[in-house]
Amino acid sequence: MSWPTHEVTNQSPDLGDYNLFDADTALREAAAREGAGWAADTLRATGAALGRVEVFEAGRLANTYGPVLQAFDARGNRVDQVEFHPAWHDLMRGIVARGFHASPWAEPRPGAHAARAAGYLMQAQVEAGSLCPTTMTYGAIPALARDAQLTRDWLPRLMSRDYDPRDVPFAHKRGGLIGMGMTEKQGGSDVRANTTWAEPDGHCTWALTGHKWFFSCPQIDAHLVLAQAPGGLSCFFVPRWRPDGTKNPVLVQRLKDKLGNRSNASSEVEFQRAYATLLGEAGRGVPTILEMGTYTRLDCVLGTTGLMRQALTRALHHARHRGAFGAKLVAQPLMRNVLADLALEVEAAIALALRLARTFDEHDDASQHLRRLITPAAKYWVCKRGPELAAEAMEVMGGNGYVESGAHARIYREMPVNSIWEGSGNVMCLDVIRALGRSPHAAEALAAELAPAAGRNTDFDHFTGTLQRTLAAAQLDPIGARRLAQDIVLALQAALLLQHAPGGIAQAFCRSRLAGDWGYSFGTLPAGCDVESLIQRALQTE
Repeated sequence: MSWPTHEVTNQSPDLGDYNLFDADTALREAAAREGAGWAADTLRATGAALGRVEVFEAGRLANTYGPVLQAFDARGNRVDQVEFHPAWHDLMRGIVARGFHASPWAEPRPGAHAARAAGYLMQAQVEAGSLCPTTMTYGAIPALARDAQLTRDWLPRLMSRDYDPRDVPFAHKRGGLIGMGMTEKQGGSDVRANTTWAEPDGHCTWALTGHKWFFSCPQIDAHLVLAQAPGGLSCFFVPRWRPDGTKNPVLVQRLKDKLGNRSNASSEVEFQRAYATLLGEAGRGVPTILEMGTYTRLDCVLGTTGLMRQALTRALHHARHRGAFGAKLVAQPLMRNVLADLALEVEAAIALALRLARTFDEHDDASQHLRRLITPAAKYWVCKRGPELAAEAMEVMGGNGYVESGAHARIYREMPVNSIWEGSGNVMCLDVIRALGRSPHAAEALAAELAPAAGRNTDFDHFTGTLQRTLAAAQLDPIGARRLAQDIVLALQAALLLQHAPGGIAQAFCRSRLAGDWGYSFGTLPAGCDVESLIQRALQTE
């Protein structure tokens, strides 16, 4: 007996090999505009390498088969080792080879941070957990460079492009990575409530006793840690191995079972008189470690933007192939509004992220003030928009987007981490107020950024005029800090698009984000917006 065949049709094909750089007009233009034009060939090669199906599959495998803690060996000896699927090491090997952990420090040149930002944004589209050790190393290097001994003994190997995952003393390794440990059970973001204690041992080194509630990547070579010392809260360098070749007693209690970021090992640890050296000035631990935090906050913006970009890419790809109600999804008027609105959000995020990265390349006073103000504001707003955009992109896919075998579920679960890590939304917005309060030049730097777009759109002029009056207030009310951070970012995104994006795209952003007549739900672009240009510009693979 033969069974009748049943052919399933109207399924979008898998998103095959494509170049993440060539497919992304907004990224190509932003990289060139913000000083990384010299890196175009390298970025194109990176986009081709990362866009391969097998690389995305490595991202899936690293999350499906997450890290496993092996606290003891077969003889009962404490080893605190973390086992990873080979896909994790493949991803890390590629990241280090591309220099995303250290290239602006190892090979400084104009536009180095912007070039790295463009590459990092593409890497984020593949897998997010492996970005954690990448980012922490990138942020730690300038802090370590302030110490002559660490500069001599650690920086050359940290800048190496040779990924070496072996758990051996650092002197025997070809390359290395750095982590950080700040938060404790009783404090969270309030790190001044930390109770971990550092005692001097009489040999210019210290012994740490206490715990960390979130201690990322316990398997890597060293961590920057906050602890109370006789001189106040201080920053310490805590290597995985002590100078005598024995394992430093940083005991891993367990790995976190997290919503997302599942490929990455986040842990709880206890210090049992762990060996440490003081980094920076005693009692100045927060400013010392926040130098690292400034760079990691940049990467929160870049990482979220990359996830948003990949969610959009997959939604557009699906809509161009899936039919519904007699036409392709991409031809349905309301779906076109949704897709164009998602594309508009991603374009604005890319423009902002790369402009922010350029402030890390520039060392004039105005750039420093702008960086201080925009970094927390951008982290707040972009990371808040990410989960909403990921959910809407998943809805474009329907049920196919909701299952774990696809990429959308993982993207959605990844989105909240960048809002929480390195300071939650309230912390970021209060930091915006702090930046404005400490320096009147911050508002001046922002005004200079907005000025070239003045007169190009009446909604922009009205919005920025209101913003400028708010910034001129004698005292900013913390209760309005979230709205202020949001408005600063929207104004800067609009200014960038008015200057650099096609006219229809910039006008659509101002009408939908600044005019106040339309909701912030995606798919509410007002009539007359150039949705066709937004959709076509957003994905150049087909």
